[in-house]
Amino acid sequence: MVKTKYNRCEYDSCVYFKQNDDLTYLLLYVDDTLIVARNKTHMQKLKAQLKKEFDMKDLGEAKKILGMKITRDRGSSRLWLSQKNYILNVLERFNMAEERPITTLLVGHFKSSSKHCPQLPEEMSRVPYASAVGSLMYDLVCTRPDLAYAISIVSRFISNLGSNIGKQ
Repeated sequence: MVKTKYNRCEYDSCVYFKQNDDLTYLLLYVDDTLIVARNKTHMQKLKAQLKKEFDMKDLGEAKKILGMKITRDRGSSRLWLSQKNYILNVLERFNMAEERPITTLLVGHFKSSSKHCPQLPEEMSRVPYASAVGSLMYDLVCTRPDLAYAISIVSRFISNLGSNIGKQ
């Protein structure tokens, strides 16, 4: 991409961009590619260039990237990313699909205590805690920055939930 005069983003090494009369962005992550451009000619030119170098399929207008659903409203020039299906899969994987949802995230004065801790080893193994926190962190980074405080609290107990409760 650098040889074709695309610049690599200094903040995210998976993002390349080129300043023409308009900006063209290329997002590469393993085998997922997303091209963002206002100018369709620039987009088609980049696709042709990539097809010369790689075996790739043009799937048309993007509807998903990295498991995130893309919804756009061209009239208002708005774009939304959603990880709803990802979250539902995470809840299912960690046996939490039937849990009651809450409308308030973790409040600032929340203090963990032993009553929040599983009491029996089989309760502890019910949810692979570190994997669950990691899954939530992916959600946080992509679409849910509002989860940052709650995840920072629960991740304090990632190595041994039971012995760390209440020792903040």
